[in-house]
Amino acid sequence: MKQYSELDEMSQDILKELGNIGTGNAITSLSSMVGFTFDVELPQVELVEYRDVPELLGGAEVFETGIMLEISGDLSGIFMFLLDEEFTKSVLNALLGEEVRDLTAMDEMCRSAVCEVGNVVCCAYINALARLMNVKIHVSVPSICSDMAGAILSVPMIHFVNVSEELLMIKNKFSAEQLSFTSHVLFLPELESLDKILKVLGV
Repeated sequence: MKQYSELDEMSQDILKELGNIGTGNAITSLSSMVGFTFDVELPQVELVEYRDVPELLGGAEVFETGIMLEISGDLSGIFMFLLDEEFTKSVLNALLGEEVRDLTAMDEMCRSAVCEVGNVVCCAYINALARLMNVKIHVSVPSICSDMAGAILSVPMIHFVNVSEELLMIKNKFSAEQLSFTSHVLFLPELESLDKILKVLGV
């Protein structure tokens, strides 16, 4: 398996295009949901080893809210949308019109709202990936977890014991109404799906 740094320039450009298209579509949908405009930097897209992800998020004890979807069809695996604490609270405040203080004790309405945000964002990337590879992908109902990053990331690894050691990580930095946020989209493909993606990348 090649690391991102070993992929040739064309392969890296394809991954970056996936990030650009997915992020553009995600931000457009998210802006219409919450009612204000986001300014977003160019996304960082790379293949990373799973064990390195907690550190890349800021440490295993950083609090995150994760929304997870399983995909099936021509590609199989897991998509996760990870939001930092401030981003989650800001989105919920905008959607629900009330201040949310404790993300560890969200009621059903809060959980449903965050799930819908994660579903919209992940599907933006899933649709971009499907178009890029000319494949059909089915998406599950999203599930949600708010916890330390290390605990959240243990869930997909337990669920997919045959998953590759590598995943696709898309990091977004954006701002809205004088606030700045960071979010990450993780794609953990099953081995066969990873092979298909790498063939498209020319690896």
